[in-house]
Amino acid sequence: MKTQETSQLPIIGATEFIEVADIVDIPAKIDTGADTSAIWASDIDMDKDGNLSFALFGKKSPFYTGERMTTREYRIKHIRSSYGDKQIRYRIKLPVTISGKTFETTFTLANRSRNHFPVLIGRHTIENEFLVDVSKSSVPRAKLTTSASLTADLLENPYNFHKQHFDKKEKI
Repeated sequence: MKTQETSQLPIIGATEFIEVADIVDIPAKIDTGADTSAIWASDIDMDKDGNLSFALFGKKSPFYTGERMTTREYRIKHIRSSYGDKQIRYRIKLPVTISGKTFETTFTLANRSRNHFPVLIGRHTIENEFLVDVSKSSVPRAKLTTSASLTADLLENPYNFHKQHFDKKEKI
């Protein structure tokens, strides 16, 4: 545990471009409310000798290389996902570079294909390493539709608005 003064810690924003396992410019969400960090992994498999193998990211991700990573150094962790699902995930260590600082940290392997950010950095990764200024963000986000715009669409054609936004097969 570092004893560095808080005022000397580098300041990062709520989102940052990071490097993981030599893959650069990955957009990451810095989430001080999450205990652990998570990275999008696909094709997770275990052989009979206990070797865990996986690919970072998914085939539809611009960061997917198809390269298989294999390790015998892993653990498991019970997680409650952001969707409220209870899951058991593998935990592995990977090198990460955040704001020019490189170190090894623990990630859980998760399907983050539905998330805006393929990597989530939790508080155990940034603890004693960085301060987070939530008013700063390195990763531009797609502009969200404003409430005024949505209200205008609703008033123009309530039926079409409902079909577009609420009448889906999945129940909310």
